[in-house]
Amino acid sequence: MMVEDLCFFSTVPFEAARKVEILAEGHPSRGLHGHSFLAQVRAFLPQNWAPFPGSETSKLEQALTSCIAPINYSDLNTHLPVPTDENLARWIQSNADIPGIDTVGIQSTLKQGADLDKKHHAHIWKRFRFEAAHQLPNVPEGHQCGRMHGHGFEVVLHANQDLNKKNMGVDFDYIETLWNPMQQKLQYACLNDIPGLENPTSELIASWIWDQLKPKMPELSWVTVYETVTAGSHYDGKKYHIWKEQRFESAIRLMRAPKEDPRNKLFGHSYIVRLHLTSPLNEIMGWTIDYGDVKELFKPAYKKLDHRLLNDLPGIDDGDTGTVLQWIKNNMMGILPQLNRIDLFETPGSGGTLAWGSQGPILPV
Repeated sequence: MMVEDLCFFSTVPFEAARKVEILAEGHPSRGLHGHSFLAQVRAFLPQNWAPFPGSETSKLEQALTSCIAPINYSDLNTHLPVPTDENLARWIQSNADIPGIDTVGIQSTLKQGADLDKKHHAHIWKRFRFEAAHQLPNVPEGHQCGRMHGHGFEVVLHANQDLNKKNMGVDFDYIETLWNPMQQKLQYACLNDIPGLENPTSELIASWIWDQLKPKMPELSWVTVYETVTAGSHYDGKKYHIWKEQRFESAIRLMRAPKEDPRNKLFGHSYIVRLHLTSPLNEIMGWTIDYGDVKELFKPAYKKLDHRLLNDLPGIDDGDTGTVLQWIKNNMMGILPQLNRIDLFETPGSGGTLAWGSQGPILPV
């Protein structure tokens, strides 16, 4: 029997200074400097922890904001002897009045961060970008990807490890040093001309990068390739996962909110839904599923969601994120059986995830 997990997540910014003196002599982060941090908590919340269905993310945000208030606009070294991203995540994990925490994430820049799970395994990630041309030689005649075109590709390298009592995992600079030779090959290139990338789908780019880097970086756990801002793939050395996301604009009313709460009246969200799928690689096409096919299969559900009052849809009577996620799953599983996770963002960085089966890594905000 398929087991479903529903978790909620919220992201809160904070501003702080720090120096990380355990880094090598001459490292710029040894000196006092500052960041615009993002903190994210993902939690499996017990029933009735939030005041009413639909208030989960707002209560999470309130609890997380309250937790980080002492370190917001502060010198982190006065709170933590070694304020690495990993130790900041530990501090929030220990101090947040939030039940059922699954992961705590700290994003110290747009390009790097760390997620810490309840077993103190650290998921370190670093993001890169390259501009390149490609065409897919095996697609059917007339397919747009058969024409020479290009993308601003983004790559996220993920490293998972058991921190035990260590202050930090893999150094971000170490990851960047390993990536630099790859950047020289990929930046301003036609990917089809690179040996091993004659059919440069995002899946095969991810596995090509994995093959290049894994021998040099044993901690590497996933390679993520964004082909566009709304679609991409993950590879972990064995399995391929892809995702496709789409925005829909909808009105909502939280029917179980108290009458004095403004959310008991009509309001709205610019939702982003991200569909995650796992499937074997099609050896001829070089992909698992065509992103365009996923979009086309989602279109009937999208038309029911976009520019609509969601409460009018059978099954979304209460209007909360959990029921919207379940509605999407119920409408998609029959036509997209490879689906195994749905993320629904109410606002940037905050929303819910319904998951079952094998899954890929958490994506940066």
